[in-house]
Amino acid sequence: MSIDLEALYIDLHQHPELSFQETRTAGIAAQHLRDLGLEVEEGIGITGVIGVLRNGGGPTVWARADMDALPVEEQTGLAYASTATGVDPAGHTVPVMHACGHDMHVTAMIGAVERLVAEQAEWSGTLVVVIQPAEEYGAGARAMLDAGILDRYPKPDIVLGQHVTPFAAGVIGVRSGTQMAASDGLTVTLHGRGGHGSRPHTTVDPVVMAAATVMRLQTIASRETDPQGVAVVTVGSIHAGLKNNIIPAEATLELSLRYPDDEARANVLASVERIVRAEALASGAEREPEIRTDHTLPPTINDADAVARVTTAFQRALGEAAVIDPGMITGSEDVSWFARDAGAPLVFWFWGGVDPATFAAAVAGGTVAHDIPTNHSPLFAPEIHPTIEVGVTAMATAVREFMG
Repeated sequence: MSIDLEALYIDLHQHPELSFQETRTAGIAAQHLRDLGLEVEEGIGITGVIGVLRNGGGPTVWARADMDALPVEEQTGLAYASTATGVDPAGHTVPVMHACGHDMHVTAMIGAVERLVAEQAEWSGTLVVVIQPAEEYGAGARAMLDAGILDRYPKPDIVLGQHVTPFAAGVIGVRSGTQMAASDGLTVTLHGRGGHGSRPHTTVDPVVMAAATVMRLQTIASRETDPQGVAVVTVGSIHAGLKNNIIPAEATLELSLRYPDDEARANVLASVERIVRAEALASGAEREPEIRTDHTLPPTINDADAVARVTTAFQRALGEAAVIDPGMITGSEDVSWFARDAGAPLVFWFWGGVDPATFAAAVAGGTVAHDIPTNHSPLFAPEIHPTIEVGVTAMATAVREFMG
């Protein structure tokens, strides 16, 4: 009996779980892998799952899917929309949604494994399926590697991964070289001197300091980066104060930084530190600001030879017009840690999840940015079909390309 992938996807979508809390999702994925005949271990790197299918001599392929959701309240209006809540690391109850499509990633992986099991007579080698937690924290891959998976499982000759994205369903986007940007997440704490809102002259106002810092940080991309280069500086969170008539003692900013290479990274990080410290000095802060790195993700760099092979295989399976070069994506991923630690090549690609007619109309009207919800949007909702089928075909095809 074949797995009902639509039902699996809807179930995962309705029951999203935050990073490192994906116990239900991991259990479902693990059971499907066991049912398909794989050797399975759970609880790796807190909630990660690995399944191994040994099918004679040949290369070892690692195929990875991530499974965590986001603290986003779903607004799609779908009959199967998430109404789930979770508790974030700060102890707050938050809405939870698969706003980045990781439910689709797990579904497509299970479908691909099912197909590969059915086709075992046609390929030879070892498949290692990695169901990874906490990609949204940029920490899940590292946690699984730190748990020693490279010592306990066959090392990869190639690492494969895929991500659903707002392209037309049926389209695959893949390129050699830098596919996704490097990233750092920073927390900046600005120290002021608190006091009464009616007596600002007796304080050093960290809210004003924060506002000036946020505005100045935007000049890193607009005035310090070559217009032909890439740099993204996003302040995604500001926290300061509890009451309107109290000037607080500190403010915190959470930054997301993106860049294509190590040189750009060094330049942006230096500029951030210079600006943060200069604005604190300009505000008369009596204490130096604190800058903490919460995560660092390397660029996702695809191997040129492996991409050439996979591209040809995708074109055979889906048609030449279905495969495009999407350019470098300024989002970031932690999948490349697996390849980097193993010294193996990586191929990471995107596949579309938008109704083709809807996407074509938005392109024709020049409204893609406005009308097509992106990953992390409360409106993000991949079309179930043919997104599942294309994701299954893409992963199974890529695995088979290296298995013979």
